[in-house]
Amino acid sequence: MNPDLQFLPAHPEDYRAIADIYNIYIKDGKQTMEERIHSEKDIAGWVEKFHEREGLFVLKKKEQLIGWGIIKRYSEREGYRFSCETAVYLHDDFRGKGYGSYIKRQLISMCREWNYHHLVAKIFAVNTGSIVYNEKLGYEIVGRQKEIGFKDGKWTDVVIMQLILK
Repeated sequence: MNPDLQFLPAHPEDYRAIADIYNIYIKDGKQTMEERIHSEKDIAGWVEKFHEREGLFVLKKKEQLIGWGIIKRYSEREGYRFSCETAVYLHDDFRGKGYGSYIKRQLISMCREWNYHHLVAKIFAVNTGSIVYNEKLGYEIVGRQKEIGFKDGKWTDVVIMQLILK
């Protein structure tokens, strides 16, 4: 990719920009079940609670934070220790230009390093663009949870996708 790009672990000075990007998705209402606007303190709270195999990462282009990705354990139960969830969020100006795929590939690589075997992505069923994007990266649809979320006065279906690392 571009030599001006840096994929890095997030640091406290990144938390404001991470929250700003996430808040765009929260306000949009079609890509996260979150409803409350987040602050940098909220992001710090996530990181403080992370397990050793969880992480928050940023993509910077010429020092500007343009997107971020997260790896979260699927469950705290020991039997799920090789399973995690991944998610990617981009600043509006950088969507549709390959940056999301770049972040997701980096997350998948980190998941391999951290010895994960099963990666999960949960996507609003109406978000067909995100479903197609994940399929291009090797994820497959394994189910649909009907009316699992309630947003903006209506029930929301979520598509469950997985990637098994060999």
